[in-house]
Amino acid sequence: MSVEELAKQVGRPTKDLLQILHLHIPEGHFYKSKKDLINNFDILRDTVRFMGKAPLLVPSKTQESTSHDLDVYPRPPADPKDLVKRSPIVTIMGHVDHGKTTLLDYLRKANVVAGEFGGITQHIGAFSVKLGENDKVTFIDTPGHAAFTSMRARGANATDIVVLVVAADDGVMEQTVESIRMAREAEAPIIVAINKIDKPSANIKRTEEMLAEHQIYTENMGGDIQAIPISALNGTNIETLVEAIILQSEIMGLQSDPGGLAEGVIVESSQDPNKGKLATAIVQRGTLRKGAILVAGTAYAKVRLMFDELGKQISKAPPSTPVEMMGWKELPAAGEILLEVESEKKAQQVVSYRKSKEIENKGIADQSVISEKQAEHKKAHNERRRRAAEQGLHFLKEKREKLWVEDTTPRVKVIIKGDVDGSVEAILDVLETYDNSDVPLDVVHFGVGELSPSDIEAALLFKAIIYCFNVKISPELKNEARKKGVSVRQMNVIYHLVDDIKKELAVKMPVEEEEQITGEADVIQQFDVTEKRKKFVVAGLRVTKGELSKSDRVKLVRGETILYDGTIASLRHLKNEVNSMKSGTECGLMLNDASIPVQLGDIIVCYKPLQVQKKVDWDPGF
Repeated sequence: MSVEELAKQVGRPTKDLLQILHLHIPEGHFYKSKKDLINNFDILRDTVRFMGKAPLLVPSKTQESTSHDLDVYPRPPADPKDLVKRSPIVTIMGHVDHGKTTLLDYLRKANVVAGEFGGITQHIGAFSVKLGENDKVTFIDTPGHAAFTSMRARGANATDIVVLVVAADDGVMEQTVESIRMAREAEAPIIVAINKIDKPSANIKRTEEMLAEHQIYTENMGGDIQAIPISALNGTNIETLVEAIILQSEIMGLQSDPGGLAEGVIVESSQDPNKGKLATAIVQRGTLRKGAILVAGTAYAKVRLMFDELGKQISKAPPSTPVEMMGWKELPAAGEILLEVESEKKAQQVVSYRKSKEIENKGIADQSVISEKQAEHKKAHNERRRRAAEQGLHFLKEKREKLWVEDTTPRVKVIIKGDVDGSVEAILDVLETYDNSDVPLDVVHFGVGELSPSDIEAALLFKAIIYCFNVKISPELKNEARKKGVSVRQMNVIYHLVDDIKKELAVKMPVEEEEQITGEADVIQQFDVTEKRKKFVVAGLRVTKGELSKSDRVKLVRGETILYDGTIASLRHLKNEVNSMKSGTECGLMLNDASIPVQLGDIIVCYKPLQVQKKVDWDPGF
């Protein structure tokens, strides 16, 4: 669409639309005239949503052809004679705080054979540990379990072996069980790393017994699963753990074809201010070389440069090699299948076809929802007409409601910016677990890369908090955000980010009324008192708990029925009017409603009404 056409559709002046467009356009796109064509789908979608409209997605008209001609797929299985031995690809999983990150950090920094530290300073989402001259192990450094799940969901099961980290002092926890389930669904063999054996409360035997309850039978429990006691903090038995991985890979006989077009899986993607759009992948088949044309989902690249985990340039990457690539037009999602194609024209054709299929599928899904809603409305309309006919009405007049009703529900709005695609995906997965209608949580925008002025403008517009996860913020943008009153918070631990959002939600939670019981008394006598020719019912009480206070509210309880809930008219000890009576004393009490019958055995409950803010009921799973 042209800028002018879009302006007419949304009912806004062209000048205003050009200003809004500039909030959403990436580098390299410029719209100066109302006749300029907006040919970027993401810009169109974001702009339309920004103005409170819903974009209608329709498939583009493509030349009739089979999907197999337009798309690209992994090659058929290789000839056995072309297969060669390859290194194992390992994912480390386990419960929060059981030492996954510590173990990965130790493996990344140390050469476990030579015992020498150093070298690896670049984080590319995957790295290799070398053993001697021939053996090496590739580890996938996933941000939690989100990337592992997304890989399986997209049919790119890159993991050969799962290392399950279990703390020797805590044993099997909630996410340990979840990790076991995911490993089984991926049909990946498990090696157990029993961590934190250096702690005084460590109990290896108890940990293995807890694992056995979930059908993880270690060798000590009569099973065939290797269990290595380690200390990731001190490096104890890390070499033994890696050797166990090598042994397991030897048993599996891992092989791959290093020839032909490269195939692999995207581990993560990121936006670097100096290098541009980057993606990390693990090659599974073929050999990836500089200059290759790649497709991953609806993104494609011509590889300009490749780097290993040390940040060094490399010219080729054989199977099981983690590699970071420059040259992507768009950022691919973690878990997408990476395929090399013959030409850039073919890559563009594949991406165009896949995008049109996405739009078509989205349109079909939306149409299904629309049809269901229409059926519901039609049913309700027919029901109203039926009721009207039964009442003898010829016409049913319905009040027209306003199209837009201001939403006064308190809510927390956030913008998420992350260093890599996998981190953002993991954060969004956690935030999706929040479900509370009292104070909704809205993610108004998310993205990969450094904070930009448009992020601050969006936060100002939506009154949102910006969370930057492992993302640097320039001093200029910090000052700009401060001047405009936009809250920008830097985080590097996902649990701290969730805790901070919990605090924001807690502040906006509604207030509930609670009762603080201050005293109780039993009615032990009932008598009538006459004052100024008026008779009053007075209850003789014995205070059994706490204190009765004339300023507090009281309830008259008989069995399970509350007969009175109000205030005290008079509280006396002997003939003296008093303000309070403590436990163990006797007194006379007259309610403000003299018509309430008081009987022996009734209970007087004294309480203070309190305004208490509701707590945030959110368990993100850690």
